[in-house]
Amino acid sequence: MPVAISVEDYHGPPGVYRERVVEPPPLRDPEDGTVLEKVPAEASLELQHAGDMRYHVRHHHHRERPGHDYAEDVITVQGVQPHHKTSYAETMMHLFKGNIGTGCYAMGDAFKNGGLVLATVLTLFIGIVCVHCQHVLLNCAELMQERKREQEAAASQLDSNGNGKAPANGKPTEAPLPAPAVSEPLDFADTVALCFAYGPPPVRPWAPAMRHAVNIFICVTQLGFCCIYFVFISSNFKQIADRYGLVLDVHLHMALLVVPIVLTSIITKLKFLSYCSLAANVFMTLGIGITFYYAFQALPPLAERNLVGRLDQLPLFYGTAIFAFEGIALVLPLQNEMRQPGDFGKPFGVLNIGSAFILLLFTSFGFVGYWRWGEAVEGSLTLNLPDNELLAESVKLMIATGVLLGYALQFFVAIMIMWPMVESRVAVARKHPVYCEMVFRILMVLVTFLVAECVPNLGAFISLIGAFCSSSLALMFPPLIELIVAWTNGTLRFWLVAKNAIILMLAFLGFATGTYESMSAIARDF
Repeated sequence: MPVAISVEDYHGPPGVYRERVVEPPPLRDPEDGTVLEKVPAEASLELQHAGDMRYHVRHHHHRERPGHDYAEDVITVQGVQPHHKTSYAETMMHLFKGNIGTGCYAMGDAFKNGGLVLATVLTLFIGIVCVHCQHVLLNCAELMQERKREQEAAASQLDSNGNGKAPANGKPTEAPLPAPAVSEPLDFADTVALCFAYGPPPVRPWAPAMRHAVNIFICVTQLGFCCIYFVFISSNFKQIADRYGLVLDVHLHMALLVVPIVLTSIITKLKFLSYCSLAANVFMTLGIGITFYYAFQALPPLAERNLVGRLDQLPLFYGTAIFAFEGIALVLPLQNEMRQPGDFGKPFGVLNIGSAFILLLFTSFGFVGYWRWGEAVEGSLTLNLPDNELLAESVKLMIATGVLLGYALQFFVAIMIMWPMVESRVAVARKHPVYCEMVFRILMVLVTFLVAECVPNLGAFISLIGAFCSSSLALMFPPLIELIVAWTNGTLRFWLVAKNAIILMLAFLGFATGTYESMSAIARDF
């Protein structure tokens, strides 16, 4: 379950006009080369990465740092590339931070729908497939980056030649293919768009649509996370309040959460959001450890639990599992952030080692959660903790507070995509960008609140978001672009087609059945 990458500071992002001092070369003596006169520097305004449609915040204050190249600070729909590069261990922590959240606490409900044995096997299988698809995305991004540079080099040669044909080793070079403006380095949507743009002629017109589709799925996924957060936080706070005699309806608890969530969501400087993220990570780590402590107490015999779930419940299992493992939108920003990007995708790199730990954590958390509480397991394991113990109540408070502090980071990802589109189309938003963005953020928070108010079943809602959006991002786009790249490069083989066809069938089957069963479960609770 992805979150935006927190950073220590936030400096001029793409789309912000900043002054660039251009230093002309000094005048030199043509005979001995000595400097005769130094021409004064000229200042010019430059728009960074124009046309890439990434988030821009002209109204933020940015503290200058001497000697720092702000062109290296990039912001994508998945997070921010900070001014410093991360080490192996730091990137591993980012990977854990981006994947361990409410999905981990929902794995008990997933195992209830799948059964102890079958859910264990399927969880491991789905996790391995998701990691494989993440490697596919990394490989395609690398290939598209090289292809993009080749096309730019060809375009520059054509421009300098001026006759439509640039010589290369005595042979004319083909005209570069038209491609949408993309960010640098590539993110998920840009990679998909370039795979289509540089692919076979029949799929090239689909490049802009595919880019928009990825961004739409990311927006829906992130706002879906925000809706789940409303339900998750209010359910935990209600249990704590009921324990101390403050009995209120869960919908009223959601309404009370609007004010603190709005206050964190209108923060547009990621430096302050990173503090929220740090506190949330501390709370989540402590909460997971204490939850394991309670889950291992008074374990019943395994014979009392279903080893294989019912067939009609498997789609719900799939939706919850894919929701927990859907961290594919995070892999490219994390790799680009590293000092040694090659350490991310190698056999013992960050992705494989970190994903193995996450996979084992999710599997063991779901297994022990269902083993301990059986059919009574809730959509979040925190709801199964005792109501009369201070330690258990502290876990609910820590996890709920951690999720509340993480809302703004999840929300920020969707805003980065949506707000530039709104601003470019609404005149008043361009005239008053600060106030209009604040209003837009508040309205979107209220939208997630209203959706959460209409969803009484946390487990079914998590499964719905997982089946509808997460399966598309994690399991549909990677095999699709791998087939297109292989087709373009002439490396399309039977085993590659068969492998990707199986993944696509799994994704489509889970998408259709998981969405249907989740919506049916939600409808039954009304």
